[in-house]
Amino acid sequence: MLYEYLQNMEFAFPLAFGLYLLLPVLIILYIRKEKKEQGIIVSTSSTFAVRSWKSRFRHLPFIFRLLTIIALVIAIARPQKRNQEQRTEGEGIDIVLCMDVSGSMGSRDILPSRMEVAKEVAEQFVRGRPVDRIGLVIFSGESFTQCPITNDRNTLITQIRNLESRRYLADGTVIGEGLATAVDRLSQSKSKSKVIILLTDGKEDPPETRLIDPLTAIEIARTKEVKVYTIGMSAANTDLSSNMPVVKGKKNPSIDFLDEALLQKIATETGGQYFRARSREGLSNIYKQIDQLEKSKVELLTIERIEERFLPFMLAALFFLMIEVILRTTVFKRFP
Repeated sequence: MLYEYLQNMEFAFPLAFGLYLLLPVLIILYIRKEKKEQGIIVSTSSTFAVRSWKSRFRHLPFIFRLLTIIALVIAIARPQKRNQEQRTEGEGIDIVLCMDVSGSMGSRDILPSRMEVAKEVAEQFVRGRPVDRIGLVIFSGESFTQCPITNDRNTLITQIRNLESRRYLADGTVIGEGLATAVDRLSQSKSKSKVIILLTDGKEDPPETRLIDPLTAIEIARTKEVKVYTIGMSAANTDLSSNMPVVKGKKNPSIDFLDEALLQKIATETGGQYFRARSREGLSNIYKQIDQLEKSKVELLTIERIEERFLPFMLAALFFLMIEVILRTTVFKRFP
């Protein structure tokens, strides 16, 4: 308990400890005085000192005086504990991460998988935006708001970590509906800047139940003045312009086609940019570029609280002084 109390203790006036140089002087003077005043009985046969319990404990008042000085000097040095708290404030941006969770995101062309890398880098991005409100929308054969726009970083990061491909939604890839859902999350935002980061590794592959196509979603985003950054994630050198044959009705997630033209169109018409991620490092660099492009106004406030701790030492000094006075005026009182 004493260790915890003394831990991280600082002194406002450390030069006060120079007063401890007086202690050796006081001790020397006391010893000399005691030698002069010590009663010695001289006999013809021997010389001996008078011994009693009082003589054995006669140094107690002086010891308490030294303890008084030691405690008083510590109190004068003004011990204190400083606690610093940092609070981040500023004008943030409302951001929605719109992530593809279709089966092809489980591809291992980017190890350990596209999904795991996308989750890891998204988490890093969230941690680096301390004053922004961020939400999470996922899409596959349908779209879903996984986490509304929030300042709660822990909840959002937990939702990102728990994402798995093919687990939540129907098969397919509805980029348009994912984008529209993300825009809807931002529709009530009062932020001056509203941004969507849309990540996918495929092309629009809608089921029959699709409600919104990509072109309609682009118009909605433009109307709501939402800027969209798009990321095409795939290490495979395949896109819709390639001549690789496709077997109808079958889809190989490891070589899924990436509609870069659509992603480029979404970004260009909403004022954003399109990026291609072929590796973990590439995706990380893309998020860093977006982070630089969408700067928040951040202020880091440091609050310092000082807890004074001189009072216990002052009380200890008064206690030791009181004991010395009591001993000198009672038990060790000297009579003329």
